[in-house]
Amino acid sequence: MEDIILGSAGLTVWIAVTALVLGISKIAYMLDGESRTGMDTPPAFMKMVWPLINFVDFFLASNLPAKIIESTDAKLQKNGVSFAVSPGEFISSTIVFVILFPALGWFAMSTSGSSDPAILLLLALVGAILPELWMRDTRAKRDSELVRNLPVYLEYLSMCVDAGLNFAGALKQSVEKGPKGAMRNEFRIVLRDINSGETRADALTRLEKRVDINDISIFVRAVIQAERMGSSIKETLVIQAEQRLTERFQRAEKMAMEAPVKLVVPLVLFIFPLTFIILLFPIVVKFMEQGTL
Repeated sequence: MEDIILGSAGLTVWIAVTALVLGISKIAYMLDGESRTGMDTPPAFMKMVWPLINFVDFFLASNLPAKIIESTDAKLQKNGVSFAVSPGEFISSTIVFVILFPALGWFAMSTSGSSDPAILLLLALVGAILPELWMRDTRAKRDSELVRNLPVYLEYLSMCVDAGLNFAGALKQSVEKGPKGAMRNEFRIVLRDINSGETRADALTRLEKRVDINDISIFVRAVIQAERMGSSIKETLVIQAEQRLTERFQRAEKMAMEAPVKLVVPLVLFIFPLTFIILLFPIVVKFMEQGTL
């Protein structure tokens, strides 16, 4: 009897939650939310509940204090995900997952007749840190891409300056002809800042603070110093391109030298035991047939 009651209660809760989600989704699609023109596609785990995120963003996140929105926007820009989600959408996704994960966990436990508040609290914690983990993982990938593509763009810049263009013109050509990715987006922002009236030093300084990578900081400081000292921008860019290429090859050599060391643990734990089992199995079987074992 208790199982029937629990099953009926679980079914009722499931129907109620489904109706609530569908209703909120319909309202979210009807909302005139913030335009995403020019923005990248949001991550896959957010797209699954994007109507709910739009709903929370419209009714809650958009009414948060300006300081919270500004700090979140600065964090998104620093981690290179401002092209994917807005500050309100990021905050809304955290709220949605903090509520959704425990709700799904409670429904699963109610259908099985068990309940554990610690599990619900753990699910809420997972929902809270999921957007942060995505942002950190995206930044790690972006930083690696920036370091890898910086020498390519420095080569473009040095060639364009050598052809007679100024720094802004060379930067524009590099953005148009260079490989797509994070480095292109960052240089596009620098070019936009220069075109909007900022000095080259200020635009590059904003780039340095935004990405916070040592290689780009060295490049920015070298260009700013060359501008202040009246040195040749062309020679500075050529030197920076050569140095970044050298460092790129050195990092590749270091990774190649570290590969055998990193393979030791998988070899000892997985490859060697399987090899010994394959080699010794026929011998053990033969001894067993002879009655020795």
